[in-house]
Amino acid sequence: MPVEQAEISSRVAEEKVNLLGLSAEKLVAFFAGIGEKPFRATQVLKWIHQFGVDDFAQMTNLSKGLRNKLRELAEIRAPEVVNQFDSTDGTRKWLIRVDGGSCIETVFIPERDRGTLCVSSQVGCSLDCSFCATGKQGFNRDLTAAEIIGQVWIAAKSFDSLSPKADRVISNVVMMGMGEPLLNFNNVVDAMNLMLHDCAYGLSKRRVTLSTSGVVPQLDRLGDVTDVSLAISLHAPNDALRDQLVPINKKYPIATLLDSARRYLERMPDTHRKVTVEYTLISNINDRPEHARELAALMRDLPCKINLIPFNPFSGVAYQRVSNNALNAFRDILYKAGYTVTVRTTRGDDIAAACGQLSGEVNDRTKRSQRYREQQQTIKLIG
Repeated sequence: MPVEQAEISSRVAEEKVNLLGLSAEKLVAFFAGIGEKPFRATQVLKWIHQFGVDDFAQMTNLSKGLRNKLRELAEIRAPEVVNQFDSTDGTRKWLIRVDGGSCIETVFIPERDRGTLCVSSQVGCSLDCSFCATGKQGFNRDLTAAEIIGQVWIAAKSFDSLSPKADRVISNVVMMGMGEPLLNFNNVVDAMNLMLHDCAYGLSKRRVTLSTSGVVPQLDRLGDVTDVSLAISLHAPNDALRDQLVPINKKYPIATLLDSARRYLERMPDTHRKVTVEYTLISNINDRPEHARELAALMRDLPCKINLIPFNPFSGVAYQRVSNNALNAFRDILYKAGYTVTVRTTRGDDIAAACGQLSGEVNDRTKRSQRYREQQQTIKLIG
């Protein structure tokens, strides 16, 4: 939703506005608020996201007067890269410091036919899924839109691909990093809109995926503002088991979540979309043949494909990785039931970049506890 011009004018009077995270609509409002024409938004959008420019002096199709005005009122500031880790399999992970001193992690996974960037939406996470390292860090705060899209900007610059003439290294973005995207709704939507915009990253709606653990009221809102691809973090075929693995299931049980996912699909402009069902297989917990058969029955009325994810161990949990025999047996049951099934190849585990291993550095435990309580209150309110 566009920001009111009065709000923009008030903000620029108080502090420099970080243009990196402004959607196209908000950038138009920003320029209107400083007495400039709307087409300036398109020019600056391209300079930032298609050329990776963060210095107004380099924006040569802007007048000198406007460049000077922008230096006084605005900035283009990405979060700080603390470290970069490169795996032997080609996976790359960035440790990124955000305002307040905490760090998040972003991961790029190269594959033969695509390059996928896994983006974080929060510092830590309040949902405390038992098999995820991020949840064990606690919750600090939501990321700003600039900190979310800044991860894409940093990764693209890292591969020197922020140019219309350069090869596009990042072909897919998944909101599957640290945090629950739907609990940071507005900032995530603004960042995804930039990912999709033709004057920014120009990604297809089928190549931007939001993954949720099941914040149903926000999922019901999502179809009002976007039609990106949807993934649901299921991980169990029944409520009793999912209550243990994904605690938010106690508030929004499986049937409620699947109904919401169906409603999202029904609102899509194309009729061939499917939800990706993510299922982390944990040895002797949710990997038995009866679980596979129960999952097959559960999914029969939802257009979906199922992504099986072998659990990736991390410090402090007793869970074990699924055996190859159990994984193959589970997959084959789903195949025979008629489902499209993929098995996520473990990538980047030598740099703790595999699925479920992202933890970052969530600082300030006192404030973190307070913010965790605030986030829990938010979950109650939106329910």
